[in-house]
Parts: sequence; structure tokens; C-alpha cells
Amino acid sequence: MNNKKIKVKNICCLGAGYVGGPTMVVLAEKCPQINVFVTDIDKKKIERWNSKQFENLPVYEPGLSDLVKKCRNKNLFFTTDIQNAIQNSDIVFISVNTPTKTQGHGAGYASDLKWVESSARIVGQFAKGHTIIVEKSTVPVRTAELIQKIINHYKTDELLTDINNKKTFSVLSSPEFLAEGTAIKDLEFPDRVLIGGDDNDALDTLSLIYQEWIPIKKIFRTNLWSSELSKLTANAFLAQRISSINAISSLCEPSGADIKEVSKAIGADSRIGGKFLQAGPGFGGSCFQKDLLNLIYLCRFYNLDSAADYWEQVIKLNEWQKKRISKIIIEAFFGTLSSKKIVLLGYSFKPNTNDIRESPAISIALQLIENGATVFIHDPKVSESQIRNSIEIEETYQKTKNSINDNWSYEKDLEKIVVDADAIVIVTEWEEYFNLNWRGINKLMRRPSWLFDTRGIVNAKELEETKINFWQVGKGFLKKE
Repeated sequence: MNNKKIKVKNICCLGAGYVGGPTMVVLAEKCPQINVFVTDIDKKKIERWNSKQFENLPVYEPGLSDLVKKCRNKNLFFTTDIQNAIQNSDIVFISVNTPTKTQGHGAGYASDLKWVESSARIVGQFAKGHTIIVEKSTVPVRTAELIQKIINHYKTDELLTDINNKKTFSVLSSPEFLAEGTAIKDLEFPDRVLIGGDDNDALDTLSLIYQEWIPIKKIFRTNLWSSELSKLTANAFLAQRISSINAISSLCEPSGADIKEVSKAIGADSRIGGKFLQAGPGFGGSCFQKDLLNLIYLCRFYNLDSAADYWEQVIKLNEWQKKRISKIIIEAFFGTLSSKKIVLLGYSFKPNTNDIRESPAISIALQLIENGATVFIHDPKVSESQIRNSIEIEETYQKTKNSINDNWSYEKDLEKIVVDADAIVIVTEWEEYFNLNWRGINKLMRRPSWLFDTRGIVNAKELEETKINFWQVGKGFLKKE
């Protein structure tokens, strides 16, 4: 796409998760002349990236396995040999986890940057020559300054004549704007790519790589701090839209309005647009809540309390929506779920991904179990071990962990899971759930039977000749026997 020659031969990525893995796979496919090394300290994760069973990759994204199959061991390599990968690379991407701190200063809001710090030290220790360090992880504003201070301790005199011992660095920010479930498409055809920094040579180098498949008009250059803040702001705005439409969905239900009609009407306004206006059980994933908390922390740090309160309300409303749906289910059974079999369809936070981080399904499942239900869970891509881990790590329920583990089951067979079910709750809008045979399911459930559609994907007409009671988000109770 560009006429200038790319001088970069090797790229290393620290972190082989949901961001680093797909990003580097696409980069390798689009730039066959560059060797891409994806590294991680988790040996089992790297083993799965190297697995001959491509359905066993640690990250599920439509189209991902085909690209891995095409590039792996040609110019794409997954390895735990971090030292060698860094030593041979011209650019090092940092794509490690930045979870919310659980203790210490800023706990509950600020990001824990221990993995970013350790990555900077490892790069500083093992890099050779001039190395461009690119922040790809979502980080707080001015994290690049922290990275720069760390690597300054490893930098050598730029006038040093022995090039083999010379060590210099440039730090850039290039945050990801991926939506899980469409990550490959988002990487191949991005709305924009952001590069923040003050080293023009480094900016040009990274821009040339992106230009191999991305039009230059979509590559935005900013300063470091604008780039870092843009990522947090984008996620905050998207989360805000989800909480906003969910707030309106709660008003639609008692008033007789239809949330789909309301969403269509307001989405037709060009100033608003139609995206992220689908009512549901609340937002999940690794970024929205974490980035909102980070933004709240920054606002409070700069004494912008009113701004912090505003963004905090987005999170509070998201939690309220999950609890509201659980309460509706519980009250439909007159306040008790004892001896009730509740089926959850979907456990990932959205379709076409196996990521369950902050998934509304976790909160809903735990609230139902706490109220006496036995919960049966189905998901096309989420494993039983993922579900078990998500339930066990919920600190709120640690004291009663054993009873919780006794009150949920995982089932792969959709027909088998609904047998003798008292209620079915659609939590994730997987394609498999759009055209279920409700007449057949009706015959397998216990009476009285319920369907709670938290995603608004079921046509009420399909339930007309059944005995299934029906509630749908943004519409309320549509059918009661």
C-alpha cells in the first residue's frame, strides 16, 4: 500500500491474550516480510497457540484459526523464549493484562500496572540496538512516562561507537479498539488506528507497517497522553450508551413502550446513530468496567469529583440492570427458587467469543444460586473449567463456595439441558439460540415454565401455541399462562 520500504525485520509481542494474540496474527498475515514473535510466561497458553487442533486455541474469534493456520511457523511464532524474542526485535508491543487493583492505593479503581512495569524492565534488560516500545495494553494516562523512566536506566550513551552494545528506546502508544467477536474484522478494516508519541522516526516506522493494509487517512497521530486517554474515553462512551438504553428498557416495560421501536427511532437520528442501542443484561468484557473505573480514578485524582460521579453512575446502572433481571426471575417464582432448575443459555459476555470476564451471566447465575436455584449452563465456546473458575473467584461468595459448586452444572447438549427445566434464561445472543424449537422445548419443561429473554431475540409469536410464560427485556411480560 505504501511505497517506502519497511526496515523492520522482527516484531515481538509481550502477552498472548485476547489483544496480543489476534493483533499479531493479523499483522503477520498482512506483513509476510516481518517475523512476528508472540510471547507469554504462561506455557500452557503458548502450547495451545501451537496446538495442531486449531479449535483448541486459547482465544476464539471467527476467522482467527484460519489465519493462524496460514502463518504459524512461517513468519508467526508463539514462544515462551521472551529473552531471545526481545533481543532480535526492532519493535516490542506490550499487550499484557492491566487489571483493576484489589488492594493498596487506588484499590477498586486504578489499574494495576505490575505487568506493564515488569515488561518494561524485561525489554530494557534484553533489548539490543534501538528498540521501539509500543503500548498496546489499555493503560492509564501517562503510563508511557513510567515506561520511559524504567527503560532510561538501561539506555546507553547514544554516541557509543560499538553498535553491538548500544541500547536506545522510543516509546509509542497505539491502543487497540477491538470488539471481541469481530476482532479479526476490526483489525483488518479498522475505523481508525491511533499512534501517539513524539519521536517522528518511530512514528513513521510504525505507520509504515500499518499502511501495508490500512489507508493512511485512517492512521491518526497524537501525543502520547491523547492516545492513552482516547482509549479510555472510547470505552467509557460505549459503556454509557449501553447503560443509557438499559435504563430506558426498564421504563419501557411498565409503560407499554417497545425498546426495539424506541431504539430504532432514536438511532435513526444521525447525531445519535444506531450502534450500542440494544438493550440487554448489562455490559461485560475486560475493558468497559475496568476503563470506566480507571477514568473515575483519574477524575478524582485531579479533583474532578462531579465528572467522576457522572462516570461512576454508568457502572452503578450496569450492576443495577443485572440485579433487576435476577429479581424479575425470582419474583416470577413468588420469591423462592428452591428446587427450581434454571437453564442459562450463554455464559460469554457476548457472542462469538469465549471471553467471560465481567460477563452478566456470572452475576445472574450467582444471584439465582444464592436464592436456591440449581443452575444449568450452556455455551457454544465457553468451557466447564472457565465457568468453574469464574464462580470460585467471586469473593462475595467464597464463604459458601462449596454449596455454590453443588448447585450448578454444565451441559453441551441443548436438547438435554432443557429437560425438566422450570425456566430458561437467554443471556448471550449466540446464533444457536435464535431459532430454537420452542414447541418441542415446551414439551420437555416442567409446569409452570418460563422463558426470560434478556437479549430480545425471541419472536413472541413462536410461543403462542406453547404453555411457556414469557418475559423479554424492554417489553416486560408478554405472555402469562
